[in-house]
Amino acid sequence: MPELQRLDQRHAPAVLAFEAANRSYFAASVPDRGDDYFAEFADRFEALLKEQDAGISAFHVLVDDDGSVLGRFNLMDLVDHGADLGYRVAQAAAGRGLATATVLELCDLAADRHGLRTLRAATSHRNIASQRVLVKAGFVEVGPADPADLSGEPGTWYQRELGTSTVM
Repeated sequence: MPELQRLDQRHAPAVLAFEAANRSYFAASVPDRGDDYFAEFADRFEALLKEQDAGISAFHVLVDDDGSVLGRFNLMDLVDHGADLGYRVAQAAAGRGLATATVLELCDLAADRHGLRTLRAATSHRNIASQRVLVKAGFVEVGPADPADLSGEPGTWYQRELGTSTVM
């Protein structure tokens, strides 16, 4: 049974393997991270852990029984009882309801552990799967996303008030 875990140093090799194995799959729906991401992975990973330790963000991985990473689920910019949600799920795990179930779990963690009341997530117009996950997890459209928020792509912001049972 996959388990949502707070990101820590022991996850680094599995996160790198997850990103590399799914690079072309992700690029079909979100902008590619680029070669520099992989070349500078160790430094970037350490920066994420420092950001998490500072309380700026909370990063999580969905870990399979064999220790592999099935997905990344992040709460970024924790400010004024709100945060931005970002996530990506491995191609092999897509279509099984894991993204929706994990976003719902993260909504509970956001409220219970971090005292958050609102989560927002931006998704590009071409990322239909992400839009479906958000709607199933109780998020509603709240307006257009600036293309700068989505690596130059047009999209939409979704929002969910935590502590509400608007799941469909």
